[in-house]
Amino acid sequence: MTRFLDVILSFLGLVIGAPIFVVLWILGWLDTGSPLFRQERVGRHQKPFILVKFRTMRPDTASVATHLADASAVTKLGRFLRRSKLDELPQLWNVLKGEMSLVGPRPCLFTQTELIDERESRGVFSARPGITGLAQINGIDMSTPRLLAETDALMLKEMGLRAYFTFILKTVTGSGSGDRIKP
Repeated sequence: MTRFLDVILSFLGLVIGAPIFVVLWILGWLDTGSPLFRQERVGRHQKPFILVKFRTMRPDTASVATHLADASAVTKLGRFLRRSKLDELPQLWNVLKGEMSLVGPRPCLFTQTELIDERESRGVFSARPGITGLAQINGIDMSTPRLLAETDALMLKEMGLRAYFTFILKTVTGSGSGDRIKP
């Protein structure tokens, strides 16, 4: 049932959000000359996929987990996109393609071996990664691998339609702080 909802909601989001995408694309082009950010991430069953987001950091920034990135790399537009969570909008394409879900564990990098091990031991990779979830609305990010994996596993265990819509609603209304960047 959630896959059906993912397809319908991501399609509607892409169609209705098209004007916002165009504006953010233009602003991103003016900001960095490269409005989209693509990065290989760990997907369902640990298969790689290319995650797409609006760029929030300078193009020459090292490809590391957000909590390890340098705060000075974030652009002014990027700060706005992160705060508003608009940087996540292009991931609706990942959802439509079936690589992600609207709700699920945030996809990590293959270099985050501690998190991968913690998630593997809890069966978290049996689910599609998501744009939001229990950890995100509670401000838990990838800097705490064990806590994140435990929270992801709890979310998947208790996932139902009510939780699915609750996580989406809480994300849209501003719950959670997103991935923290070291000062």
